[in-house]
Amino acid sequence: MAFDGGHVPSQDIARLVERHQQALRAFLRRACGDWALADDLAQETFLTAWEKIGELGPDANVRAWLCTIGYNKSLTALRSARRARRREADYQDAAPGVGAPHPAEKMALDRAMADLPVEQRAAVALCLAGDFSHAEAAQILALPLGTVKSHVTRGRARLLQALGTADDPA
Repeated sequence: MAFDGGHVPSQDIARLVERHQQALRAFLRRACGDWALADDLAQETFLTAWEKIGELGPDANVRAWLCTIGYNKSLTALRSARRARRREADYQDAAPGVGAPHPAEKMALDRAMADLPVEQRAAVALCLAGDFSHAEAAQILALPLGTVKSHVTRGRARLLQALGTADDPA
């Protein structure tokens, strides 16, 4: 491949991908254990390689260079996923008085949600599960505020009924 001062003809990039794609994907699949993530990381690796091809020396091992880029991307992705899981766990721990529902209750809740009319289900999901205000939900759903309030009230009542739980007026 001829690299002249950072400019790389597209056919050279295509050959680079063709020659090293399989090995890079195989490495990333083993390294991160997630095939879909590995394929995404391989694509990102080739994009980065395209941008940094001018930094590659004439005697460099291209496959090793690509694997280095891919490995660094996988570390970043795995760290990001770990931080996201930690944030989610912290959020769940901080949620006021909300414990994990019993699997049977979760299934009943999921069925009850599925039985709600679409707009009512969306209003309930936004206001009760998503912590949006009624006004925010009205804006998101492009519905009048009163309609959203009615949807939430009726939907909540149907969900409580489906779960066999009395409505707590407090």
